[in-house]
Amino acid sequence: MSAEKIIIDFKKKAFKPVYWLEGDEPYFIDEVVNYAEHHILSESEASFNLTIFYGRDANWADVVNACRRYPMFADRQVVVLKEAQHMKDIDKLESYIENPLSSTVFVVSYKEKKVDGRSKLAKILKQKCELLSTKKLYDNQLPDWANNMINHHGLSIDQKALLLLVDHIGNDLSRLQNEIEKLAVNLAGRKAISEDDIEKYIGVSKEFNVFELQDALAKKNLPKAIRIAHYFEQNPKAAPIQMVLPALYNFFSKTYMVFGVQSNNEKDIATALGVNPYFMKDYLQSAKNYGQQGIERILLLLHSYNLRSIGIGNGSADDAGLMKELIVKMMA
Repeated sequence: MSAEKIIIDFKKKAFKPVYWLEGDEPYFIDEVVNYAEHHILSESEASFNLTIFYGRDANWADVVNACRRYPMFADRQVVVLKEAQHMKDIDKLESYIENPLSSTVFVVSYKEKKVDGRSKLAKILKQKCELLSTKKLYDNQLPDWANNMINHHGLSIDQKALLLLVDHIGNDLSRLQNEIEKLAVNLAGRKAISEDDIEKYIGVSKEFNVFELQDALAKKNLPKAIRIAHYFEQNPKAAPIQMVLPALYNFFSKTYMVFGVQSNNEKDIATALGVNPYFMKDYLQSAKNYGQQGIERILLLLHSYNLRSIGIGNGSADDAGLMKELIVKMMA
C-alpha cells in the first residue's frame, strides 16, 4: 500500500479502522498524517472528533480509551498518534488493534524505524492494519520524483536544471517539495523552469557546481576545475568538501563500472550503471581519458582525501587546499 493509494481511499471515504505508517522516509508518512488530520473531518466535526497524541508524552491507556469512544455528531472520529516510535509500552496497543472500532480512524506515525518483524505486534499489524512501510528513494529515483512533482504543479523543467535542483537539495523530499513550490510562486505565470531560475531562486550556480566539476574532471580540463574549486573556496556553503567528495566518488565509481559492461550502446550502459542517460557522455569521456587503471587510482585518491578532510593524516591543509591538491593529482 502506498501513501498515494491511502489518500485516494480517504478521498473516496473508504476507511480502514487502523493505519500503521512506518519506515525511513518521513515524507510519505507526513502526507498521510496531514490528510488524516486536516481533511477527513470537516472543521465542525474535527472540534469534537479529532484527537492528537504524541508518543513521547502519550499513555497507551489514554490512546486506547480515545479510540474506543464513539463519534459525536459525525459518522466517524479520527485519532492520530504522532512520533509513536518514542511511546513507552506501545505493544499495549495490540489489544485495540486486534479489535478496533469501525467508527474510529486510528492513524499511527512510526517514523525512522520499523516494528521488529519477529514481534507479536508486527504480526498483528500485518493481519489487521493498513500498513505503509516506507524507505528512502534511491538517488537515481530522485530526478523522476522531482519531475513528477513539478509536472503536478503544471510546470516543466529542462534536464540540466532538474539535476542541478536534485543534486543541491539531495534526498530530502520535503525540502524538494518546498523548493519546487517556491519556484512555482516565483515564475510569475511562466511554465518552464530553467537553469537561470534554479540559480536565482534556489541559489545554485549554473557554472560552478559539482556537475560542472565532474565535467571538467572527465575532460581533464584543469583550468576549469581549478576555477570551480576557487569558487567553492570563496563560497564554502555552496559546495562543502564533505558534499563534493562523495559526489565525485560516486561519479568515478560509476565510471569504473563502464569497463565491465558488455555493450557499446549508451542506453544499455546507462541502465547498467543506474545513471541518467543525460550524463552518459561524461562517464564515457572519463573512462576514455583515464582508463581503468587511472580510475582505480582516482578512487584511491578520493578515499585518501576523504580521510584527510575529516582530519585523519592531514596536517595543516584546509578544505580548499585539499580540493585543489586533489584535482591536480587526479589529472596528473
